[in-house]
Amino acid sequence: METATQKIREMVDVNTIVGTPITTPDGVTLIPVSKVTFGFTAGGSEFAPKSKAPGDKNAFAGGSGAGISITPVAFLVVHGESAKVLSVNPPPGTSTDRIIESVPELIDKISGLIKSRKKDKDDSDFRT
Repeated sequence: METATQKIREMVDVNTIVGTPITTPDGVTLIPVSKVTFGFTAGGSEFAPKSKAPGDKNAFAGGSGAGISITPVAFLVVHGESAKVLSVNPPPGTSTDRIIESVPELIDKISGLIKSRKKDKDDSDFRT
């Protein structure tokens, strides 16, 4: 079990869960995020020896196993001052759930539009 645990530690480090950032030429940074699941099992039993000779010890039978699963779940997208999480497999849900998830992005777009219009108005006031 100690050897198996050590090998899993070597395979699963922080870079497995939160991956190495990837920067695109236009300045967008993508950071992959994964889910890591692992488990162990072990068991054994002793059996009485077939012969009854003095000094015969019980026979032992045992086994162990381990498994690991690494599943990509999302990408963190960073562009300028904004950050967004893009799910690899969007959770099943209703249209209402999807609308609620998009509210922060909608607010950002509306705020940007208002700032843009205010800047245009200020620029036109300056020219007159």
